[in-house]
Amino acid sequence: MLTASTTVLIALALTQAAPEGDADASGSVSLGGADGSASANGDADGTADPNKRKDQRWIKRWAPERNMVELGVFGGLMFPHPRLELFEPVQGAPDQGFKPLASLAPEVGGRLGYYPARFLGLEAEGAWLPTETDAGDSVNLWAVRGHLVAQVARWSITPFALAGVSGLAVASGSDAVGNDVDLGFHFGGGLKFFFTRRFMMRLDVRDTMTARRGLGLGVVHSPEVLLGLGLALNRKKSPPPPDLDRDDDGILDADDKCIDVPGVVEYEGCPVPDTDGDGIMDPDDKCVDVPGVPEFEGCPIPDTDGDGIFDPDDKCVDEPGVPEYDGCPIPDTDGDGILDPDDKCVNEPETVNQYEDEDGCPDSVPEKVKQFTGVIEGIFFDTAKASIKKKSTAKLDNAISVLKEFPKLRIEVSGHTDDVGNDDYNTQLSADRAKSVKEYMVAAGIDGSRIETRGAGELEPRESNKSKAGRAKNRRIEFKLLK
Repeated sequence: MLTASTTVLIALALTQAAPEGDADASGSVSLGGADGSASANGDADGTADPNKRKDQRWIKRWAPERNMVELGVFGGLMFPHPRLELFEPVQGAPDQGFKPLASLAPEVGGRLGYYPARFLGLEAEGAWLPTETDAGDSVNLWAVRGHLVAQVARWSITPFALAGVSGLAVASGSDAVGNDVDLGFHFGGGLKFFFTRRFMMRLDVRDTMTARRGLGLGVVHSPEVLLGLGLALNRKKSPPPPDLDRDDDGILDADDKCIDVPGVVEYEGCPVPDTDGDGIMDPDDKCVDVPGVPEFEGCPIPDTDGDGIFDPDDKCVDEPGVPEYDGCPIPDTDGDGILDPDDKCVNEPETVNQYEDEDGCPDSVPEKVKQFTGVIEGIFFDTAKASIKKKSTAKLDNAISVLKEFPKLRIEVSGHTDDVGNDDYNTQLSADRAKSVKEYMVAAGIDGSRIETRGAGELEPRESNKSKAGRAKNRRIEFKLLK
């Protein structure tokens, strides 16, 4: 496949190696009239503008020219191969985390091309392909490409072929296929349609070859169909005839870069510029690209710290602040991370202990609350079930009383098992037991949003599971205070 594409490129290049002076091959323009003396923009006597090339048939009017630049955007479809090796390997995961991508991926992107010769050019592209795995997980594909383009540059409809290298990347969550980048080779061809001097349309049909899933199994092919719009820039213009001064500024059109607007010699016939449109001309403007004010010589009123408060009104010009403090930051006097307006004890730092950590005051966890943190002895369940035994109610009711007395407390209830039985079963059983405790408390009037549950299974033992006593200690419920 690579040899065939290279042969096509060479053949196209050879067919285009005609002399640049060939009018049919180069798309060079006639100045109009029998002696080529027409006005560049149309004279009063009705002479046609040679830059519009109305004297040529459209099929040859806008053929590609040397040193053209093509700038465009495109959209289309890629058809990813089901064995495309684009994923982040995860040891222990099924098939190391590989998941086939959906068979159809929409694509949008942009391209920039430079053609030093009519028949040969270089292009760079970037594209985004939002898609998903066949399991429905959202992923983003990204492509960066560079390729050589050979084209038959004789007509406004221009066939071309291309070949080059590309980087194909995937960015997704770990629950999808993770992140990966593969190097590939792409080739293809299509047609360009140059409708006017600048406007063009382009159709591409391509194939991208990348690594196949599995060590040493070769490559896979992912076809693409792209439709784009673009601008053809840097075409040659016919020079105006001498001794013409259309804008009557005393500068002949041949030397005037703004032939329709009166200008000055210092700017080659163009007006004195005001690039940023602030009413201050560029020679007097120290910030020609940013609108400003005369007080700052054409520059904007500065906001050094970027807080939206201009320096003349900002008492802390080097620190972002707020209007309420004249541009200075909101203070945190005791440095506990709670700003003074929200801190009930501005001179004493908060004690971070998961108990009333939002008021900014030092405190300690009440003894009643301490009794219900860590391992909670006295909560029992039926064997291999999540149903709570009646002898557990006294302990649970005491915990409920504490939660009602301290309505701002939030807790995590975690269930734990010994290592007897299947790991997945133990994890599920511990989670169900933690949920049973939560349901008991919610039924007693505790807001469910104050309680989170977790099933740790056998992964966090207190003692060795080799003894009966150790296993008994590992079967437990734990409470933990939350922020």
